[in-house]
Amino acid sequence: MRQRLVVGVRALVTAGLLVLTAASGIDAQPAPGRAAPEISAGNWINSAPLTIGGLRGQVVAVEFWTFG
Repeated sequence: MRQRLVVGVRALVTAGLLVLTAASGIDAQPAPGRAAPEISAGNWINSAPLTIGGLRGQVVAVEFWTFG
C-alpha cells in the first residue's frame, strides 16, 4: 500500500512539473547553435559590466550563489 502511494505521489509531482515547464514557455536549456542570452545583473561588484560579445573566445566559469 505504501509503495503505491509513493509511486502515485511521484507521478503527480512529475506531471505537475511537466505542465509547469510547458506552460512557462521558457526553455530550460538553450538550443545548440543559438546565441547565449545577454548577461543582465544589477550592480557589478568587482568589474565593469561584461557583455557576451566581450567574452567571445574566452573560457568563462559561472558560479551562481545566493545569500541565505
